[in-house]
Amino acid sequence: MARKKKKSSGLQAGAWMVTFSDLMTLLLTFFVLLLTMSSMDKSIFTKVNMFMNDVGFVTPRGAGRIPTTYKLILDLLENPLELSQKPDRFKELLFPDDVLPQEISRSTLNENILVLERDDGVALVLTDKLLFAPGSSELSPQALEILKPVAEVLAYMYSDVNISAHSDNPPGVRSDNLELSGDRALAVLKYFLESGLDPIRFSLSGYGPYWPIETPDLNEDVNFNRRVEILVKTNSHIGGY
Repeated sequence: MARKKKKSSGLQAGAWMVTFSDLMTLLLTFFVLLLTMSSMDKSIFTKVNMFMNDVGFVTPRGAGRIPTTYKLILDLLENPLELSQKPDRFKELLFPDDVLPQEISRSTLNENILVLERDDGVALVLTDKLLFAPGSSELSPQALEILKPVAEVLAYMYSDVNISAHSDNPPGVRSDNLELSGDRALAVLKYFLESGLDPIRFSLSGYGPYWPIETPDLNEDVNFNRRVEILVKTNSHIGGY
């Protein structure tokens, strides 16, 4: 007499579906977790990158090390208060004797350069005596030597830079002092761009005689009203992002 086969219950026949569903749920959870982690990493990287760019002291030349002298200059720029207390130290680092033009002595250089703390950074102020002939907007040969180390330091930074030029109102030299100041600022900007600096970092201002500078403690023979200011915007702006 043949044995009757037991009928499989519907529950046992579909048991594999439960295991398969659990597996799919775990896989879906795993991929969602990966996606979440990826988005979070990207957000963190973006914030870190924005912060480093705003600080302005990350070298774009990632493959090379910052020269020791430039590193000391960048450290001073990062601390405007310390820089304002050690302006001569800053000048010596930026303009060592071996880069000074033969026509410019150390004393003449120091008398014609100011390092000033501004609300949004540090300004390197140079009189026109170091950069231009009277009434001219063409950079002198000695100006190229003076601006070269400035351009090299800026190349190791991301900070924005404003170049502003100023004049006084001398009779008989040029009547268009506002235009002269704009041309002089443009000449300095062109030099920096020709040195390979990113144009998007720069802004330009020409104030003519309308923004005199008060320098009561300086040599009376030095006129800082005829000047170029290179403002390195090292301070973060509140609400920048």
